[in-house]
Amino acid sequence: MFPAHRTKHQPLLDFPPFLLAQSDDGTANGTALWLGAQCLSAYLAAIHAVPGVVCELGSGIGLTALVMSSLRWHVLATDIPHVISSVLSPNIQNNLHRLPPAAGSIQVRELDWTVPPADWSWDHPSVVASPSPSSSSAAANLLRPPFDLICTADTVYDPFLVQPLLRTLHALCVASAAAAPNARAPPVYLCLERRDPPLVDRCLSEAHLTWGFHVQRIPHRKLAKAMHKAGMNWPKEDWEGIEIWKFTL
Repeated sequence: MFPAHRTKHQPLLDFPPFLLAQSDDGTANGTALWLGAQCLSAYLAAIHAVPGVVCELGSGIGLTALVMSSLRWHVLATDIPHVISSVLSPNIQNNLHRLPPAAGSIQVRELDWTVPPADWSWDHPSVVASPSPSSSSAAANLLRPPFDLICTADTVYDPFLVQPLLRTLHALCVASAAAAPNARAPPVYLCLERRDPPLVDRCLSEAHLTWGFHVQRIPHRKLAKAMHKAGMNWPKEDWEGIEIWKFTL
């Protein structure tokens, strides 16, 4: 397994037992694999032994969703329509037979962060939040709050999207805490690559000061240990900009 920036030219990626298609055509960031998804999936696999229900924002090509499903988590994998139709849904469908018998379910739905939470719907089979109106009869057995975990990787890259992303994370936590009498707000794990330090610092500051999250960085040694366990024995320079942050309300 090689770091994502070394495989951008490859249309098909081999992550045993999964085979994942990607497209680096510049249309959307989410159609190609990024380093954060590799590191986040390794870390979550190392720390979360007890399965539950996880909501992932910006699922991209589906690596983290498939890894969590293989660990018996039920996964709500979300992204925008172009990413869903071009890589996410096909990769999930094409890898279902590679999951273990006891794997958790994976549901793929659109969740556009720019849509206010008041306009979300948990009853639509393919859409949680979309700027385009959609109608459908309610479907049974849809994953919805409360979630036990929320995760996202490689999603801090555009100044315009920082506020919508944080609002979405906050809304998912609040909805989860309000969904059942004994429910609590789930932890959020955000993995990023520090390409733009001022933007990253702004995101972390707003998470705390505007949205009330307690913001804590996962120690580098813990991430390194998880990556080693996952077979990602890469030179330091291949992933030195990666950080994982834990948000809690």
